[in-house]
Amino acid sequence: MARTELQNLTISEAAGLLERRALSPVELTEAVLQRIAVVDKKLNAYITTCGDQAREVAQAAEKMIRAGYHLGPLHGIPVALKDNIYTRGVRTTAGSKILGDFIPAEDATVTARLKRAGAVIVGKTNMHEFAWGGTTDNPHYGTCRNPWNPERFPAGSSGGSGAAVAARTCLGALGTDTGGSIRLPSSVNGIVGIRPTIGRVSNHNVVPLAWTMDTVSPMARTVEDCVLMFGVIAGHDPLDDHSAQVPVPNYVGELTRGVRGLRVGLIHDYSLAHVQRAVGDTVRAALKTIESLGVEVEEIAMPSIQGNISAQLTIESCEPSTYHQEWLRTRATDYGEDVRTLLELGEMYLATHYLQAQRYRSVLRKEFLDGFKRVDAFVTPTLPFTATPCGATTVVIENGQEEDMLSAIMQFTGVPSLAGLPALSVPVGFDAEGLPVGMQIIGRPFDEGTLFRLGHAYQGATDWHTRAPSV
Repeated sequence: MARTELQNLTISEAAGLLERRALSPVELTEAVLQRIAVVDKKLNAYITTCGDQAREVAQAAEKMIRAGYHLGPLHGIPVALKDNIYTRGVRTTAGSKILGDFIPAEDATVTARLKRAGAVIVGKTNMHEFAWGGTTDNPHYGTCRNPWNPERFPAGSSGGSGAAVAARTCLGALGTDTGGSIRLPSSVNGIVGIRPTIGRVSNHNVVPLAWTMDTVSPMARTVEDCVLMFGVIAGHDPLDDHSAQVPVPNYVGELTRGVRGLRVGLIHDYSLAHVQRAVGDTVRAALKTIESLGVEVEEIAMPSIQGNISAQLTIESCEPSTYHQEWLRTRATDYGEDVRTLLELGEMYLATHYLQAQRYRSVLRKEFLDGFKRVDAFVTPTLPFTATPCGATTVVIENGQEEDMLSAIMQFTGVPSLAGLPALSVPVGFDAEGLPVGMQIIGRPFDEGTLFRLGHAYQGATDWHTRAPSV
């Protein structure tokens, strides 16, 4: 196959070819590494590439397949990891100067599980410093850029993973999501990303941002690819005290069940409120497509939802400042200005502020659980706007009024983060400038399968996910 054909393979397509020996892991890995060498000069999606190691692993994967040992759908698949996920023997910076020379002695649990599944790790991706921010404008490793328009941001904090997947410099990637850091880059880069239920995927040996909301999960070009990666990393981990002992279903099997009869909820005066016109129009069109597949859509009131941004900013300020307390006193000048400011602000909150925010989380979760008695999932846009220029700190959503970027980014993704619910972002179209729009589907606790069903059925009826940036 030509190199361009190899780069455009999905995980599912490549896995079938690899298992049948119609494609070599070495050939596929080399095509991806060459793509990185060409494209990443413009995008800066990677902090560290692992070319020599990846080639060695690919050779071993090929030998195993030739000997009749096929480990599953990720065997021989080139993937990337966000740079706050431990990789044994490979620098893991968390996008920071403070951890610039940190080389872990062991893997994160998710890294180890990917390795056991035969995945080939090609590099560690760029990110907002210590995951505390939504732009991936990194002062230490350079600004990451959006492959649909390199003058626009890839969002964050997992911006490097999102840009790498969209630009075909890996077939899938892991990111981390606290307040939206997987879903936001998935939206603006035109790919799929899942935030799992709290406890579904291990956080062991992942540099934390906010302990009570942090999650790890895949980003890929299709829902099916996301499922193939998610099935490998999901499940209880005794090394993570917060890991849930909940059985992991057959997510691949869930995709074949169809969606007729499912019910989707729109949150009254929220789901489609305060969004750029292109975003609202695109999500409404996606809902019509979903309805045509036999899904019922109804509106549900959720009175407490308007307080979500304040609560998220409180928790996502206090918890990181706790983790960084010692470094903030001994190495303050080693932080980027934006992150240092946020960490310093986090120390100014009172205990009463933090506790009230946690109480709000309980109220919000209860309202969602009550709503799930009537519907199987809720839908919102992932972001209320499309990709902004690199370096922008404000955004215009409607009425020509500039808003603070950080608060605007959290408008929709913060809700499932606070409630501890799973949420899937799927690409549903483009604005007039050719920039992707994402739709967020929020599900019941540990019911990622229904989200995958809805996303997969939508992709079966549309082709947005097949389009590639010209970078």
